[in-house]
Amino acid sequence: QVQLVESGGGLVQAGGSLRISCAASGRTFSGCFMGWFRQAPGKEREFVTAISPSGSGTYYGNAAKGRFTISRDNVKNTAYLQMNSLKPEDTAVYYCAATFSSRGSRWYPTSAEEYEYWGQGTQVTVSS
Repeated sequence: QVQLVESGGGLVQAGGSLRISCAASGRTFSGCFMGWFRQAPGKEREFVTAISPSGSGTYYGNAAKGRFTISRDNVKNTAYLQMNSLKPEDTAVYYCAATFSSRGSRWYPTSAEEYEYWGQGTQVTVSS
C-alpha cells in the first residue's frame, strides 16, 4: 500500500507560479512511477505529467509542456509539480498518483487506469 497526500494548492493570479507536493508513505517510494493528473469541474480527469522511479525521466502532457516541471525527492518520499505561467484554464483539482507497474524503459503511465494509488487532491485556482 502507498498513501499519498497532496499539499500546496491555493489561489494564484494568472501568470503566477505555484508548487504542489505529494508526500508518500508505505511501500518503497523509489520503486514507483509518479504522476500528476487534474480535473476541472464538468471535465474528465486529465493527465499532466509523470516521472520515472529514479527521477531520471519525465513525460508531459500537452497542457504541461513548457510550463510545468515534475520532480521527486526519493529521500523525502515526495513528488513535486512546479507550475509556472499559470492560466485560468489550469484551474482544477490536482491529484498525484503512483504505480509500481513497468513496461519497459521508454514507457510512461499516462492514463488514470494505469495508476494504483491516488491522493485526495489539492485545489488550484487561477484568477484572471
